[in-house]
Amino acid sequence: MDNPKGKLIVIGGSIDRGSFSESKEDLTRNLKFFEKGILKRITTESSKGNLSKIEIITTASNIPEEVGDEYIKAFSQLDVLNVGVLNIKTRDEANAIENIERLQNADVVVFTGGDQLRLTSIFGGTNFHYKLIEKYKNENFIISGTSAGAAASSNNMIYQGSSHEALLKGEVKITGGLGFINNVIIDTHFVQRGRIGRLLYACASNPINIGIGLGEDTGLLITDGNNMEAIGSGLVMLVDGTQMKDTNISDVAMGEPVSIENLIVHVMALGDHYDLKTRKLTIHHPTDLAV
Repeated sequence: MDNPKGKLIVIGGSIDRGSFSESKEDLTRNLKFFEKGILKRITTESSKGNLSKIEIITTASNIPEEVGDEYIKAFSQLDVLNVGVLNIKTRDEANAIENIERLQNADVVVFTGGDQLRLTSIFGGTNFHYKLIEKYKNENFIISGTSAGAAASSNNMIYQGSSHEALLKGEVKITGGLGFINNVIIDTHFVQRGRIGRLLYACASNPINIGIGLGEDTGLLITDGNNMEAIGSGLVMLVDGTQMKDTNISDVAMGEPVSIENLIVHVMALGDHYDLKTRKLTIHHPTDLAV
């Protein structure tokens, strides 16, 4: 999508599964990393700040009520009180007028974690999906996604593939995402789950895509559809396949190891910027560190 007026914030997730965790007992503990950091940044980037209308979309989660409640609590601690939860479970609900109206009135939507295939299969090609893209393209509107919500944001999406078998042909499964950003492919829980192989394979199979590996408590703020700023406390890994010289990915048999020559890898941390058009990384050099 060329130069949308909106902003996209993709977040790697936290420990365990889903947006914070898919187990009730861990929700509060794992939400802490959001409260003063990335969620605060979502609020300050919104044109209405603390007065923003925020809709939490819990469709991907298998404990949507609990996850939605934790987001409401977290935003309330940041004095953001106009927060609702949309647990859209079917394509009929994604086409329902009342849900489209809630989306129309929102300043921010946040897709929680869980299962990214649930997001694409329920929302893809619905009126809700088209309205999201329209608002993102034409309005000062924020789409944010964590874990599965981040993975589903791009036009290509990893939905399956074990970390330790990722560089075997056929082990990484890729399908279409929700298409808020083109020519990237996003993987989450990246450092903690050792998913570098998945991203290398994804980029080798279609080198036009920049691979984005998001660590936990880490995100990217993407403006104009091209300018990416690292936010949060962890690391972002970028894989650029456009300079790849050779791979045998099309020649080896299914299940066999894949060889790749000359992928470019960058590592981003808080404050670093990357331009998707020029493929240029600008590293932030703090000057006010205490001696």
